[in-house]
Amino acid sequence: MVKGGVKDLLDLHGRVAMVTGAGQGVGQRIALHFAEHNAGAVIVNDFYADRCESVADAVRKVGVRAAAIACDVADFDRVHRAVKDWEDSLGPVDILVNNAGNAGPDTSISDSTPFWETSAADWATWIRTNFIGVLNVTHAVIGGMAKRGYGRVITVISDAGRVGEPNLIVYSGAKAGAAGFSRALAKAVGRRGVTVNCVALASMRTPATEHILQDEATVQKILRHYHIKRIGEPEDAANMVLFLASDAAAWITGQTFPVNGGYSVST
Repeated sequence: MVKGGVKDLLDLHGRVAMVTGAGQGVGQRIALHFAEHNAGAVIVNDFYADRCESVADAVRKVGVRAAAIACDVADFDRVHRAVKDWEDSLGPVDILVNNAGNAGPDTSISDSTPFWETSAADWATWIRTNFIGVLNVTHAVIGGMAKRGYGRVITVISDAGRVGEPNLIVYSGAKAGAAGFSRALAKAVGRRGVTVNCVALASMRTPATEHILQDEATVQKILRHYHIKRIGEPEDAANMVLFLASDAAAWITGQTFPVNGGYSVST
């Protein structure tokens, strides 16, 4: 796409994108970034129907077709049925962003209990959304991408999965698992024209973190670990995801890109 005589290097050329966990925050901004850069359609997923419908409406206002899929990404059968239904309507998914994360729909759940005091039931919440969900949604679209000879899979992980966080132990493991899965998948499908990458985020200002970031003392404590002295915004993450989804990143695969204000410059 050319605007004002200038070629848009991030033009998505009418391709169909799907973004999980897109009802608010980072996922919402990714969906809108895609719409603003010539996506042909955006499939918006969220656990809550009202949130994904709202974002789908915002995408339509940009002039781009949209669909809302309200489901838990950890539900294998539901994910596959929903993807098939919407692909029949909007066309096959060319770009997948696995953004659903944290503890899934319940933002009140914490992973700060000492690991030796937790149970397998405690682990399941984090593993289901951050690892099993990535497997499920990727499984639903990757075969079609490989067959057609084109695809982009981008998984939003966390710096916890890169460096390990002592207060987020199972979460760190689940995110690291998603990154390892992505590297292996990249090797399997690269020859078929599909790239697979991860974006690792540090602290972001989203509705899920709003209650934490209202305390200025907490913010300043967090920022001691950052070289760029501000909390990340959804746009920071969406910019990198858009780049990896575009043809500008056609020769990049199997990588994890930190978007973290310099939190882990040496890792």
